[in-house]
Amino acid sequence: MIMSNKTSITQFLLLGLPISPEYQNLFYALFLAMYLTTVLGNILILILILLESHLHMPMYFFLSNLSFSDICFSSVTMPKLLQNMLSKDPSIPYASCLTQMYFLMFFGDLESFLLVVMAYDRYVAICFPLHYTSIMSPRLCLCQVVLSWVLTTLHAMLHTLLMARLSFCEDNVIPQFFCDISALLKLACSDVYINELMILFEGGLNIVIPFLLIIVSYVKIVCSIQKISSTRVIHKIFSTCGSHISVVSLFYGTIIGLYLCPSTNNSTAKETAMAMMYTVVTPMLNPFIYSLRNRDMKEALLRVLYKKIFL
Repeated sequence: MIMSNKTSITQFLLLGLPISPEYQNLFYALFLAMYLTTVLGNILILILILLESHLHMPMYFFLSNLSFSDICFSSVTMPKLLQNMLSKDPSIPYASCLTQMYFLMFFGDLESFLLVVMAYDRYVAICFPLHYTSIMSPRLCLCQVVLSWVLTTLHAMLHTLLMARLSFCEDNVIPQFFCDISALLKLACSDVYINELMILFEGGLNIVIPFLLIIVSYVKIVCSIQKISSTRVIHKIFSTCGSHISVVSLFYGTIIGLYLCPSTNNSTAKETAMAMMYTVVTPMLNPFIYSLRNRDMKEALLRVLYKKIFL
């Protein structure tokens, strides 16, 4: 009897954002502008780091990977959202939904690991300035990035394969603008105990532990700062770490608010807004945060503009 109630789902329906029809065009233009800003802003950072030899340092090597991750992270959800708003067709094929879920987890976790690596880089630079070059060697930096890519690949592949084995009932409506893993589990007819167990265990390793490592690194940085009497040096340290702290606060703050804090009233609207924050807004703000708060990036931009205009 249970098997007879199961159907072969070939597509899902993404409810998208709760926007009134009269405001659809306005929000479409807004989201398109946000997406283009994300892509162009992060591409600008990649070009600056590639062209400027002054930026060929571990900090900016990690930043270039973060910018690439931001472009891909936003591109996983925004083109489909814009297409659905334009065509008024909320459907997404089953295979495309799982593919979107895979890349969403992949680049989301990659950003998490890169933020940890960048925190470690700041920790070494501030607490061990005389040994920074020897510790943060090119080989170690490359190994850290490669390890981040490998771990995120295994994580995303594991949850995608676990999701692919599930059966789905007649209800195929996802109350989000992308294929969220938690929303898909609620639609499944199969036993999702293993999926939820792996999310709790393995997902915690990819989010909670990196967040705790970042906190520990900044606690050690603060302890190290207390031994410094120079106000100028302290100001430079906070200026250096300010960009990273801002990005960490935006990224982890929205994820913790979405997945760890329970929703009560208007849960769907809240979850949609929080998901929009960390998948769209945060990748868009990262280039501004790093360019406006980073003197090296601003000077590199001026040098590149000077060469293009005057030379």
